[in-house]
Amino acid sequence: MRAKHIIAAALLSLGCMAAHASEPDPLNSPLWDYMRQQFIGDAPFRFDPEVKVEVPTFAEDPTQVPITVDAQNLAGEIERIVVWADLNPIQHIFTYYPHPDVVPRVSLRIKVQQGTAVRAAVLTKSGVWHMGGSYLDAAGGGCTTPSTGAGNPYWESHLGEMKSRFFARETGGRYKFKIIHPMDTGLVDAIPEFYIEQVVVRNAQGDDLARLKLSQPVSENPVITLDVRHPNQKHMIWLRDNGGNEFEQAL
Repeated sequence: MRAKHIIAAALLSLGCMAAHASEPDPLNSPLWDYMRQQFIGDAPFRFDPEVKVEVPTFAEDPTQVPITVDAQNLAGEIERIVVWADLNPIQHIFTYYPHPDVVPRVSLRIKVQQGTAVRAAVLTKSGVWHMGGSYLDAAGGGCTTPSTGAGNPYWESHLGEMKSRFFARETGGRYKFKIIHPMDTGLVDAIPEFYIEQVVVRNAQGDDLARLKLSQPVSENPVITLDVRHPNQKHMIWLRDNGGNEFEQAL
């Protein structure tokens, strides 16, 4: 009898997994199955309204598209957040590793090559990926347009310069910072890829509160917004690009 119960439980589990894997894509993207395999493989997942991806109705400038990824309702359970655009030539946008002392919400600007689903996959400690996304309608060419810095010597003497602002909020504080960098994708003839790969925000004790791994689709002169829970602490930001240049500044 016990063996029958074990077999029944196993069959039920397999049935749930099969139904789970065949859950239809709410954005109806032709590349959904391929992208899912690329970024989360065969891991269990569910489409979750608690994972929000905010995009404009239409992106008039495909080189500077504001997006916000918000997984606040899963705070404390998050291992990492992976964000990508299905139909970009370089799909990965960023991966975010939020510490419990930061709010798992991030805003920045991206490049898109055409209208595309923009997705966020949130891996929780349970091992399940929570999926959210939105469809972004856009004019074409954002990933293959040369950066303005490519034809302007200004950035060479100002590379890595940062400006930041702090905004007090009821539940903590918000940092918004900008760094001068061309963020070249490598998809334009004679212009090699040159982009910021890593962003780390640390507290006064040197603990990493927020780590982001960026890819080429992040817009030129990145503007990134992060929320912290303890605004009275001092924070530092450190960045590194794929050329080995490192930048650091107090926030």
